[in-house]
Amino acid sequence: MHQSNVGKNQNTLKGNVTVHGVGLHTGAIVTMTMKPANPGFGVRFQRIDLPEKPIVKADVDFVVDTSRGTTIEHHGARVSTIEHTMAALVGLGVDNALIELDGPEVPILDGSSREFMEAIESVGIQEQDARRIVYSIDTNIHYYDPVKNVDMLAVPSSDYQITTLIDFNSPVLGTQHAAMRHIADFKKEIGPCRTFCFLHELEYLLDNNLIKGGDLNNAIVVVDKVVSQDTLDRLAVIFNKQKIEVKQEGILNNVQLHFTNEPARHKLLDVVGDLALIGHSINAHIIASRPGHASNVEFARKIKQYIKKNKHLSDIPHYDPSQPAIYDINMISRALPHKYPFLLVDKIIELSDTHVVGIKNVTVNEYFFPGHFPGNPVMPGVLQIEALAQTGGILALNNYVDPENYDTYFLKIDKVRFKQKVVPGDTLILKLELLSPIRRGICEMRGMVYVGNKLATEAELVAQIVRKDKK
Repeated sequence: MHQSNVGKNQNTLKGNVTVHGVGLHTGAIVTMTMKPANPGFGVRFQRIDLPEKPIVKADVDFVVDTSRGTTIEHHGARVSTIEHTMAALVGLGVDNALIELDGPEVPILDGSSREFMEAIESVGIQEQDARRIVYSIDTNIHYYDPVKNVDMLAVPSSDYQITTLIDFNSPVLGTQHAAMRHIADFKKEIGPCRTFCFLHELEYLLDNNLIKGGDLNNAIVVVDKVVSQDTLDRLAVIFNKQKIEVKQEGILNNVQLHFTNEPARHKLLDVVGDLALIGHSINAHIIASRPGHASNVEFARKIKQYIKKNKHLSDIPHYDPSQPAIYDINMISRALPHKYPFLLVDKIIELSDTHVVGIKNVTVNEYFFPGHFPGNPVMPGVLQIEALAQTGGILALNNYVDPENYDTYFLKIDKVRFKQKVVPGDTLILKLELLSPIRRGICEMRGMVYVGNKLATEAELVAQIVRKDKK
């Protein structure tokens, strides 16, 4: 597995946007407001109707029910039927959002992702100053449920693609396929496709009061058996329709199909929404046969475990010398007080609010080699730590609008490990990550020095950011 973050930044919303509607299963009238969020925030739902206003992250770790949709719960925040909203966010490339609800269930609206996408686009999408990390699957990942005969496979791909197949042994639906070759196709080809159910399921759900918010505007109802006029008359009364009839193709007359394979496309929509709960963007071709929410979530868990197991390999930054630097040496010289012969970082290739990656090319002409192990030149470990500190200074000062007015000073160095020597000809990849948010000018970072894909040095650094006129 490897990660890619070249040229693709994270996105959030440009402003707040609110939708109102009824929850399909609870019947609760819900107001839902989607709000911008910082890079790395992900998607989180907040129950503002509860006393503590608890928040639950959209993650497979918090899925508690998949019986009639996907439900998450954490710290008392329980939110149902999140899959269509999650699919809309993924389909439009929104990485970070806080979603407030005053009820237990996301509104069903028309049973698709269309109205959620329209709401997001009404306020616009804001690109953020942080790269999106995309994990590429390097091996096949397979999930099979013999009871439900569900088969799901992720195979390596340069893009995120999905192919779905549904087969309900139904004379009406038959076998249907749907495909999304690129996430850019989601908006028009997948997003407007509505949920569906069979009439016999609808009758059961109605009899057991399980779809209190259902009406015939938010689902395609498939009729695959002979239906009595009494049943149709009963449905007309329940759904406040003058007349309900079965069309020739076995669909109730409540809706016109957007596509002949709309049910298969909606199953693909659900896959997009449920696999968003992996918590990471992925490149893979997902092939899903007869998928459902339970299998989607189990498959998402399996992919998340794979990423977690192999993440240490992906965390090693990739250095492509042909890519332009975010900070070149001239910008670094202006940002840091260090000058020759003590400036130990040549360029910055990644920079977000939580991490930075710098490059130091080690040559035999370094001023310290004539005096440090002559005849066997080795870069001093303390200078590697200093190179990390200087790179970390760029990260720390990046959080200020006027970085030229601040300096950073060491407070503590801890957990230092030197794992292999650094010699002339090596290119140091200097990576630092914030261990906690910067508070009161205190910056805690974990630093790693890589040579190629090998870890040479690691340490935890604590620095203080001080305004120059207050030293």
